[in-house]
Amino acid sequence: MNQIPLVDLKAAHAEVAAEVQAGFERVLARTAFIGGEEVQAFEREYARFAGVAHCVGVANGTDALELALRASGVGAGDEVVIPANTFIATAGAVARAGARPVLVDCLPDSYLMDPEAALAAVGPATRAVVPVHLYGQCAEVAKLAAALPPGVAVVEDAAQSQGATRDGRSPGSGGIAATSFYPGKNLGAYGDAGAVLTDDAERADLVRAIANHGGVAKYRHDVAGFNSRLDGLQAVVLRAKLARLADGNRARRAAAERYDALLADLIAAGRVVPPVTVPGNEHVWHLYVLRVVGADRDAVVAGLNAEGIGAGVHYPAPVHLTAAFGHLGHRRGDFPNAEEAADRIVSLPLYPQITAEQQQRVVDTLAAALR
Repeated sequence: MNQIPLVDLKAAHAEVAAEVQAGFERVLARTAFIGGEEVQAFEREYARFAGVAHCVGVANGTDALELALRASGVGAGDEVVIPANTFIATAGAVARAGARPVLVDCLPDSYLMDPEAALAAVGPATRAVVPVHLYGQCAEVAKLAAALPPGVAVVEDAAQSQGATRDGRSPGSGGIAATSFYPGKNLGAYGDAGAVLTDDAERADLVRAIANHGGVAKYRHDVAGFNSRLDGLQAVVLRAKLARLADGNRARRAAAERYDALLADLIAAGRVVPPVTVPGNEHVWHLYVLRVVGADRDAVVAGLNAEGIGAGVHYPAPVHLTAAFGHLGHRRGDFPNAEEAADRIVSLPLYPQITAEQQQRVVDTLAAALR
């Protein structure tokens, strides 16, 4: 059976294989396994790409969010407002920083955090609000930042939005953001990696220190920290892929437009609801997520998978319905938009190398599964 993966990492590797091999040889020759010139070069290049003053490479995206929270003053006893429909790592990073996640619902069409709900959830113990830039487009940041009381930071979860902007603003610009370079991201490493992005030199320095056992020099420990560093081999991969990221994002946009056209009949028949791009957003289509109507979503996904189509669900359970965060005391019905999304959404295969023929097969198979 001809497989169409959700993400084609083999095709992505083929484009950079020679460059990565040459870079690995440089790192091995220098034995620059932790930090080094490749990491420093990547941090400069990604900061320039992202339109921020500082990029601090770290071990993974979850660490990046925890570090951004800690550098923004979040600690034990604090509360942090996050959306209920996000990957569990968002809540996990808050908990690891010693704070309590306070969940709010998402908007019913874009699935981005509802900014009004987030503002309503701010209380005396709130130290930060984390808008999650979901599926490749940015949540509301400017409105939150303008309306939040003094002492409450906006810390952006930008794990799915490399290259995305909202009203011309990129994640971390004027504030602080965390991103992930997990292999399946638009900019993916060959293992775990992440970064913190900010224009604030003081917070960038604090992130770098916390991530290096609390100091920027060996055996110097200015704050309590831990080990979360980007290694040279991953920096090689990221540099090679970064040079192609803008083109890759354009290819993703073209693929998303093809899906919109190919799905037109199913949309008109009310069988699926297509993704919505919020005005002002430059979407980078990390995922193409539609909502199934009038059919069993899990059966639809199973039907796609049975035909070799790598469809998935992002995410099958909102945070409040996971066992890990059951102690927050919520129940089904508390966040209806997030729950509806979790029950109905499907992610279709999308990557820069996907062909029009592959997308046609995905849509034909989806139509059959819906029948």
